[in-house]
Amino acid sequence: MNRRAFLLASAASMLRGASGSHLKIGITDWNLEMTGRVEAVAMAKRLGFDGVQISLGRKLVDDQLPLDNPQLIAQYRAASKREGIPIDSTCLDRLHDDCLKSSGAAPKWVADGIRITAALGVRVMLLPLFFKCDVAPSEFDYVGSVLRELAPDAEKAGVVLGLEDQLSAEDNVRIMELSKSDAAKVYYDVGNSTRWNHDVLREIAWLGRDRICQFHFKDNPHYLGEGNIDFAKVLAAIRAIGFDGFANLETDAPSHSVEADLRRNLAFIRGLLG
Repeated sequence: MNRRAFLLASAASMLRGASGSHLKIGITDWNLEMTGRVEAVAMAKRLGFDGVQISLGRKLVDDQLPLDNPQLIAQYRAASKREGIPIDSTCLDRLHDDCLKSSGAAPKWVADGIRITAALGVRVMLLPLFFKCDVAPSEFDYVGSVLRELAPDAEKAGVVLGLEDQLSAEDNVRIMELSKSDAAKVYYDVGNSTRWNHDVLREIAWLGRDRICQFHFKDNPHYLGEGNIDFAKVLAAIRAIGFDGFANLETDAPSHSVEADLRRNLAFIRGLLG
């Protein structure tokens, strides 16, 4: 047995011994390079993923989110049923342009996104809060108040609002507490948290399963397992808190062959999971 095989086998053994249930591995439609395309569902299934995360669309169509279309929603639902693979979450990527912390239009997009996500039969919607839309401590109260107003609609629809940002786990929880709703949770991106120097293993353990709705896995621009992140330890931490939801790959394609590189990254994660 070579060293790589030994390490994979050892990690798999450690993961099997950890508490928790089966982690499901999905893929984002934008990393399939099929943003907003129904065909992403079939492609995710063909590549062997357990689910697919879809974009609600960034460029408006007749002043609406692109997926705010009953016919398109029906096509996604039909594709999911036909392929036997769930749409595991949505992403409200319009918030990259209309920041939740400052844009008067943002609450409408969140409200529309909740309705669309529920119509798709999906439970998690990612709210990206990055770069120009990054939330400073002085803006926590305002963002918390916006989420507090939107939370009743989310709760009624059974939709979780997943916060993905540059903040620490503690700062995310401060915003969640200001929302006064269990509908606000952390969408934990392992790659982003590493990039912004957060202690990923400690944060996952501290947040626990009840405050995390989903994960993103990436270590861009590297293949998984060849960068700085020890995914064996990450998976063990996730299993230790008993998380049994989805982790969606958000990985680059270093070889520029999307399918080949996604298969490689998925095989790596599957190997660690045993």
